[in-house]
Amino acid sequence: MSDPAKPVPTFATRNAADPAFWDERFEQGFTPWDQGGVPEEFRQFIEGRAPCPTLVPGCGNGWEAAWLFERGWPVTAIDFSPQAVASARQTLGPAGVVVQQGDFFAFTPQPPCELIYERAFLCALPPAMRADYAARVAQLLPPGGLLAGYFYLGENRGGPPFAMPAEALDALLAPAFERLEDRPTAAPLPVFQGQERWQVWRRRSG
Repeated sequence: MSDPAKPVPTFATRNAADPAFWDERFEQGFTPWDQGGVPEEFRQFIEGRAPCPTLVPGCGNGWEAAWLFERGWPVTAIDFSPQAVASARQTLGPAGVVVQQGDFFAFTPQPPCELIYERAFLCALPPAMRADYAARVAQLLPPGGLLAGYFYLGENRGGPPFAMPAEALDALLAPAFERLEDRPTAAPLPVFQGQERWQVWRRRSG
């Protein structure tokens, strides 16, 4: 997690779809989206559930993936930034074995995932890639599979993180998913301006 007292570094790369954009930020330790631990809603969601194959795309430092691994979950965490992967492996120690470099839009986890955990990945993508995201999560999850995590909702311009109106998220996911949970996060990060919500979506049949 970045130190809010430090000035924002100067970056050469402005395209969030380019791994180099994220490499620069991890190299300079500028990661304001990183909570530095496991958020409470995620803990509550996991506790009492039977382990199932889980994918964490755009994992960054991968705190939640490591936490699942330590509890015996079959989990794969991916990031397309080599520096993010290196940072996660260094940060997580033995649990870093679950982290690998991969492009979410081309990566197929084995075994197939039944849960996808979303944290600061969708909002990191340029808005033009949102339809591809929705298609890919629907493709990867079986009927009854879950997409669970945090979604940055609002009218804010610019990014990343890129906010999206709540109705836009509904339009994006509702064709293939049914929403089961929706509530504000108990511990919002400043970068999300109090507009991050915990949601759980279940893959529809057919």
